Order: sequence, then C-alpha cells, then structure tokens
Amino acid sequence: MKTHTAETGYVYQYYFVGSRPALDSAPEAPATEYVFDVTSDRKTTFAVSVFVRRSALSQWSQTHSRSLNDAEQYAAAKLALLRAFDHTENILAGNRRVSVEAADLQELLAPLLE
Repeated sequence: MKTHTAETGYVYQYYFVGSRPALDSAPEAPATEYVFDVTSDRKTTFAVSVFVRRSALSQWSQTHSRSLNDAEQYAAAKLALLRAFDHTENILAGNRRVSVEAADLQELLAPLLE
C-alpha cells in the first residue's frame, strides 16, 4: 500500500492490482489497462483503471526509435494515476478511468528519461 497526498488535499492510499489488454468494447481500446485499488478514507476501496493507449506507445516508439519496456509502461500508468489524484477533486465521485494519450506519455516520462 502506497500513499499519495494530492494537490486537492485528499490523501490516497493505493496499490497495483494488475494489468490486462483493454476489452475490445472499452472506449480506450486498443490499450493496456492498469488497475489500481484506491481508498481516500480507509473504509471504501474502489478501482481506478489507467489505460495506456497502443497508439501512444506506437508514437513514442517512432519518436524515440525504441519501444517502452514493461516497467516504463507501468511507470507511465502510475504517474497518470498520481496526476489524476492531483487534478480531480474527488476521484471516487468522478470518472475512475484515466486514459494516457501520446502527449501524456511524453510529458509523464520526460523527467524519468532525461
């Protein structure tokens, strides 16, 4: 269990549950879905899904002349989750689906790959 104090003032605890290919019916597909269990009150736990779109990974590969490895893809998903915590007033009440587009991928990973 990890803790993140969001810019909104909420303190979230979360852990990684697993990843899987997004369902074909998901609006974010084709993508890899990273699932995190989250709580902000230690009573209610809910799932947040982070979708790293395949098109974002393809664009990254073209721009950087290499593919992201599994650890880097997970890092992007986790950083997108933390950014959602920081920018969503109450993630439980809001949309618990986060999509990582090409521009997001570049922005999220830039500090890690410099």
